[in-house]
Amino acid sequence: MAKGTGKVLAQNKKASHDYFIEETYEAGMVLQGTEIKSIRAGKVQLKDSYVQIRQGEAWIYNMHISPYEQGNRFNHDPLRVRKLLLHKKQIGELLGAVKRDGYTIVPLKMYIKDGYAKLLIGLGKGKKDYDKRNDMKKKEAKREMERAFKAKTTVRFWGIKSGMRF
Repeated sequence: MAKGTGKVLAQNKKASHDYFIEETYEAGMVLQGTEIKSIRAGKVQLKDSYVQIRQGEAWIYNMHISPYEQGNRFNHDPLRVRKLLLHKKQIGELLGAVKRDGYTIVPLKMYIKDGYAKLLIGLGKGKKDYDKRNDMKKKEAKREMERAFKAKTTVRFWGIKSGMRF
């Protein structure tokens, strides 16, 4: 299975709006018992989360996993810091890019792959306001083209169906 495939449970749509994502990595996570049950129920948010590398290990901050309803006293803190499982080489690449080039490590999506919860993280460079405006203009132009094409094909279809010729 390729990176980023599987049952998607949460996506960080704001990340592609705020950053140019240049490279992605797939990471596992160290979770407690009730956390994986909440994740499988889809009760996870990546909105304000970010990844930092400390003492040669990757950690994710501000990822919200809601407490499991049937977990009673075994529940966890929803915003606790969680360790990410990456190879040393990958951590070294991420650390070098963050220190040297001013990149940021952002979580992009969380999914279940082969029974394990995985997190797709991206190495991104922040966009300026004018970059965001250009992206919005391109998306709007693409939507307009698709609308025009769709309208044109439906007119032709209904014109032929009713016996009219264009």
